[in-house]
Amino acid sequence: MLIGFLGDFDLAEEATQEAFAIAAERWPRDGAPDNPTAWLVTTARNRALNRLRRDRTLAAKTRLLEPREAAMDTDDETGFPDERLELLFTCCHPALALDAQVALTLRTLGGLATDQIARAFLVSEPTMAQRLVRAKAKIKAAGIPFRVPSDHLLPERLAAVLAVVYLIFNEGYSGHPELADEALRLGRALAELMPDEPEVHGLLALMTLHDARREARFRGGELVLLADQDSSLWNQAQITAGRASLDRALALHGRGPYVVQAAIASLHADEPRDWRQIAALYGELRRLTGSPVVELNRAVAVAETDGPQAALEIVDGLELEDYRYLHAARGELLRRLGRIAEARLAYERALALAHDDAERRLLERQLADVTPAEPGGI
Repeated sequence: MLIGFLGDFDLAEEATQEAFAIAAERWPRDGAPDNPTAWLVTTARNRALNRLRRDRTLAAKTRLLEPREAAMDTDDETGFPDERLELLFTCCHPALALDAQVALTLRTLGGLATDQIARAFLVSEPTMAQRLVRAKAKIKAAGIPFRVPSDHLLPERLAAVLAVVYLIFNEGYSGHPELADEALRLGRALAELMPDEPEVHGLLALMTLHDARREARFRGGELVLLADQDSSLWNQAQITAGRASLDRALALHGRGPYVVQAAIASLHADEPRDWRQIAALYGELRRLTGSPVVELNRAVAVAETDGPQAALEIVDGLELEDYRYLHAARGELLRRLGRIAEARLAYERALALAHDDAERRLLERQLADVTPAEPGGI
């Protein structure tokens, strides 16, 4: 809301941080206000205007802000989805490079820290920080408007918008459920905004099908792999809804990456799973994307159809040295082949690259399974 009101990413972020700091100090002492959202927005807006006054630019800025202020209703929380879509499309303006579009939206809309975004892009934190600074400066210098573009301009921004929503969901899927919920809300809003785009429905289907397994993915705070999940905990209503979105995408002749991934997710919800079909779909997805990560997933499916040796041959040909999931998958394949010492080294490498606590504990358990007990141990 503040970015739309102020037209300045950095000023909005600083003012928001100040408002939260004030709330953290006052609310425990004085009690929370009746409408916390309105209080935070109003406080942040006032802080921003004070900053502008100190910079002696209030008169010029006020003339720019007057049309926006009338549209900013802090009491109407139903306006938030539209504000988020406006921010999403602002960040995904074609004047920005695609990676900058995705990174900036993850920072401003997803609330991810710079180091989290850097990990998602497999780049260093300083590199990502520079990318974010350049993206915000480009929006300000180019006067990119804060609004959902007209219908004929929507398709040119679709790839970046979908990539952003998917990355927000992935971050939420790794242990931040509020981000997964936000991505699902955005996915549903996009499906209403662009009802004839198959990839929009494909992404919504993919996220919904994955989210259906949310309750089964953790047990006692520990991460549970798909093969070990209790399927009775899966949300069948969500699976049905996800498959309905997939059917809609297919009816629109969707054959893009998100539709293919949704089809794979749908097959994963079946028991027993058709691993040969899953492997074939991963092959099609690799053709569409050229992604070595997709090929790694295909290898996991190939292990179920043609055995771990065939899968290992695929994995060992991938250039993903700093990707923890490659080493974790390789460790599992080597364990299944009885190559225990090599499996231990692969798990150790995956553990060294892990950032998430739940993932780290899972890898520690897997490593313990291939580590010989100390002499004299029980």
